[in-house]
Amino acid sequence: MTSALPGPRTSPRRRSLARTPWPAAILALSLLAAGCTGGGDGAGGAERSVVPKPGKDESRDIFVASGRDVTGKGGVRQQLIDDWNAEQRAANGARAYRAHLVELSGSADQQRSQLLGALQSGGADYDVVNLDVTWVPEFAEAGLVRPLSEDLLDDDVIDSVARTARWHGDVYSVPFNSDVGLLYYRPDYLETADLEDTDLRGKVKDWSDLEEVINDVNRAEMPPQYKAGWTTQLKDYEGRTVNAVEAFASSGDEGAALTDDQGRYTGNKGQLLSGISDLRARTAQALTLTYKADEAGSLADFAAGKTAFLRHWPYAYGALSQTFGKDQLQVIPLPGKAVLGGQNLAVTRDSPHFRAAQDLIRVLTDKNSQCRLLRAGFAATRTSAYEDDKLSCPEDRTAAPSTGSGESADRMPRDEQGRPLYASDTLLDALRGAALRPRTPYYGAFTQAVRTELAPLFGEGPSKSNEKLAEDLDTALRRAMPTAG
Repeated sequence: MTSALPGPRTSPRRRSLARTPWPAAILALSLLAAGCTGGGDGAGGAERSVVPKPGKDESRDIFVASGRDVTGKGGVRQQLIDDWNAEQRAANGARAYRAHLVELSGSADQQRSQLLGALQSGGADYDVVNLDVTWVPEFAEAGLVRPLSEDLLDDDVIDSVARTARWHGDVYSVPFNSDVGLLYYRPDYLETADLEDTDLRGKVKDWSDLEEVINDVNRAEMPPQYKAGWTTQLKDYEGRTVNAVEAFASSGDEGAALTDDQGRYTGNKGQLLSGISDLRARTAQALTLTYKADEAGSLADFAAGKTAFLRHWPYAYGALSQTFGKDQLQVIPLPGKAVLGGQNLAVTRDSPHFRAAQDLIRVLTDKNSQCRLLRAGFAATRTSAYEDDKLSCPEDRTAAPSTGSGESADRMPRDEQGRPLYASDTLLDALRGAALRPRTPYYGAFTQAVRTELAPLFGEGPSKSNEKLAEDLDTALRRAMPTAG
């Protein structure tokens, strides 16, 4: 079951590791984010290969720290952990390990702060942590998580997703569930606007194509609840950065490569200007419902019929399918480049249960588990979950509750294998073509600079030209991050 925040184990549990200090900038950022907790240094260099072994008298409990499961209480993540626990009991009896899911509260930014503080100070006994893909370089560079077996990352893992698992060539995490930006839309609204073809797949390839459709809809006589063409997540949090990086990545032939493989800033004002110009165009007030929405707000506004289009994540497909029929809801890959999201599982530096924790991760990320995660509404990380029609997995036990008449309340369109209907031909394509946010231990500094410096685009502070915004953002990123050369 989901546990409260674990306290210290009663038995000895830590082996001291030789440590070297973090780079100064990472340490300062992490202490700030974590509320100035102590213990800011991490394992360095050769000591990264040290694997503490549990003593005979140590607890057999494994704590897994994670953000909220979007499939709800008792959702698919908890089910997968429960099943691993049952297998452990059957195989090992009284010597079985038992995993506990600890759901962290708050936003992703707050969860990162909680985990950094806990792992730096030793204030919570987490063995496995479910990290946002952007956090992996930071936690690995700090020595807060340790390298894992190479065979956990096989060729079945989607290439773009697999790239989030490594740092400096080593596997520090294993993709648990992925995420990617998608474009949801109302085909019935397009019919109201007298558009001849409401199937936009393959027709809306960039944002100028989408703007043309939105303009057609705006010129038509729409229902009274309709307010604007599209909505997305532009509130001052990570959603704003995601939208900005999608604009940067979509600009030019190759997008904006803003960091190198060491996580250093390599961008320039020209790259930033191109991306900012794209972002201003796609978020113009004539097209965009609001600059104050997050995931929940934008989903609610689209569900209320206020817009014809919505940029959101895969889990919205299941939620919106409970409200809209097939003639009212379609989803296609996002025009241009979409950002890759998701969470990866890692083993903490101080866990005494490395082998058992790694075995748990192996099971939570295998083909069977990915099949179940996809059926429950997550974006699976393995190609087989989308393409192997012979792959079978148990039904999610809570995703489709009964209405009381024996009929399932789950209205998500599905294929013959039980997968979300859009998964194989839309979601998989979007994942394969997704852009990664900058992979850097300084991601916290990067996202803060982007959100702050681009605020004038969204009515926060004095108006600035695109050129001034690019200049200010370039300066802020050079101050916040190391540069190459």
